[in-house]
Amino acid sequence: MALYGARTVVSIDLNKKPSEQALPLHNRWHPDIPPVAEVKVGELFRVEMMDCNGGGITDSPTAEDAKHANTYVIHYLSGPITVVDLEGVPAKPGDLLVVEICNLGPLPGSEWGFTASFDRGNGGSFLTDHFPYAAKAIWYFEGIYAHSPQIPGVRFPGMTHPGLIGTAPSHELLSIWNERERQVEETGHKSLTLCEVLHSRPLACLPTTKGCLLGKIQEGSPEWEKIANEAARTIPGRENGGNCDIKNLSRGSKIYLPVFVEGANLSTGDMHFSQGDGEIAFCGAIEMNGFLELKCDIIRGGMKEYLTPMGPTPLHVNPIFEIGPVEPRFSEWLVFEGISVDESGRQHFLDASIAYKRAVLNAIDYLSKFGYSREQAYLLLSSCPCEGRLSSIVDSPNAVATVAIPIAIFDQVLKSSTQISQHMRVHCEIIIVPKRNFSLNLQDIRPKVSKVPVGPKLVRKPDVFISTYDGDLPITRNSSATA
Repeated sequence: MALYGARTVVSIDLNKKPSEQALPLHNRWHPDIPPVAEVKVGELFRVEMMDCNGGGITDSPTAEDAKHANTYVIHYLSGPITVVDLEGVPAKPGDLLVVEICNLGPLPGSEWGFTASFDRGNGGSFLTDHFPYAAKAIWYFEGIYAHSPQIPGVRFPGMTHPGLIGTAPSHELLSIWNERERQVEETGHKSLTLCEVLHSRPLACLPTTKGCLLGKIQEGSPEWEKIANEAARTIPGRENGGNCDIKNLSRGSKIYLPVFVEGANLSTGDMHFSQGDGEIAFCGAIEMNGFLELKCDIIRGGMKEYLTPMGPTPLHVNPIFEIGPVEPRFSEWLVFEGISVDESGRQHFLDASIAYKRAVLNAIDYLSKFGYSREQAYLLLSSCPCEGRLSSIVDSPNAVATVAIPIAIFDQVLKSSTQISQHMRVHCEIIIVPKRNFSLNLQDIRPKVSKVPVGPKLVRKPDVFISTYDGDLPITRNSSATA
């Protein structure tokens, strides 16, 4: 009888720590981390994954776990997985590894996730100078939909995807990464003017033995010590793919990854139920335990054939991503613009990061007019399927960036006083500004001649979970923004 379905090559026991799994996880990039499994091209296989923090952030009603999160362990990855062709010949350096996402989702029995921003002294987030304290919201999944008691009045379909998927670097490429990132961390504070406006720190996450997990390699052994001091952190995306956080990389998508070591050594993790473009809160998608069902192929010599190096060596390439056919359909969007002028009014030259920061701040302040706290709006924009765009990069001195919010996610439908009362008891306190015949009305966030907001307006209580900020760095405030 023919066999159907995916073969599980990496399984996860959520009752065990990452280091205790049958096939131990890893949280670094290095060519000498040994593979834990082998797959053939054309084979459908299943990879299960823990969330990026390995269970360190829970569904408890507090942000203290986010405040004290161990950022040295991010991200826990499943793999590496060796890929061979039908004759058993492994992928070779210079090949392209084609990875097709056939299916994905949360692990059964773990149908929840979280969105969090970290404390400014512990990595922070895109707007850490505005939100220096840790914050957290818990989301629950109903099939393709997500909702959060901490951000009521919102429900949306998730565009589920792996935040991180990539191949192992070669020793040469690893050395290139470490050298260039060390230069940024050591000198960037003085040489990069953007550091005056974007306050996430450190500027680069350099190799460290703290929190290091290297799969089958025994911690404390001479081999572990050597690799741990060289291995690259998984925080940024790089030439091997890695933590690219492309929210549209869902069912039916393909990734064309460069191969730098024999077997390719594919690893993946950081599963997201949903994410907004930019993942602005840092741990800011809806982070979850999840699975991928994948198929691979090998394009022999594909790096030279399809990828053009953008740097001094043939290793300075980037993957290609092919977006699949399955996405939510949104027809109406509210778009917020930002330009290269910071909160102090200072002009910058074609700076897309500052422009996007302004766009996000504009969106946050706008949503606060409808009863949302600024913290709720921040975590929502980080986790809902909003679209970030670079609209102009040539019209000096301003780059123009936009963030587009699908209006349909504000789906607070009020059907009857009985259901409203039940919602108040189960989820949160909701104060309704009366509007005649509002049965089946949706929360409409568009500007109106009749002035904002129009009903039903919802005042959201309780808020997202927020921790204290114990540092002494100044907080950036826009004196003209909504109080």
